[in-house]
Amino acid sequence: MNERRVVGYIRVSTEEQADSGAGLGAQRTMIMHECERRGWTLLGIREDAGLSGKSLAGRVALQSALEDLDAGRATALVVAKLDRLSRSLLDFAGLMERARQRHWSLVALDIGVDTTTPNGQLIANVMASFAQFERELIGQRTREALAEKRRRGVRLGRPPTVSEAIRSRIRAMRQGGGTLRAIASELNQEGVSGAHGGRWYATTIRRLVCEEEAHQS
Repeated sequence: MNERRVVGYIRVSTEEQADSGAGLGAQRTMIMHECERRGWTLLGIREDAGLSGKSLAGRVALQSALEDLDAGRATALVVAKLDRLSRSLLDFAGLMERARQRHWSLVALDIGVDTTTPNGQLIANVMASFAQFERELIGQRTREALAEKRRRGVRLGRPPTVSEAIRSRIRAMRQGGGTLRAIASELNQEGVSGAHGGRWYATTIRRLVCEEEAHQS
């Protein structure tokens, strides 16, 4: 592994005084010393200054580093501290999966994550397991919350947007003896957009009629 080509990544947020470079120098030094110790070829250190750690997509330097890794120009990404790369365990797990699929390695010096070594891979796998556990917990909580809303009769999904003019016309057509299907068909033939911008259906007309009746009662 002595011929490994690596790219470093460092970051500070605005709150961490990006303009003065606070923290960047220390991160850079840690990466350079580790590469020298292990005989790695450091192709460069990419720097995102003044950017939050919440999003990976908005960091230009990180995306540039990932492009080099995916293209095979570098074989490992090295960060001094894991939170410089990501503060989200789920995002970190996603990066590890990307590294696995594209055949490059990930090294976070502060916590011993190093997928170039068996011990580092073990730590990375443990973190990935916790990320999966967190993902499943979030999914379970979401499903339970939706089930409770359904139990209470809360209508889920994007609320329909129907103008008062269309509602008045549907009322008039219904009072004139129009069937639900006939009303929907006429609106579709005239090119009137439905509640969500699509077509009209008898079920949609029925729901609007029921809403009107409930409002009047």
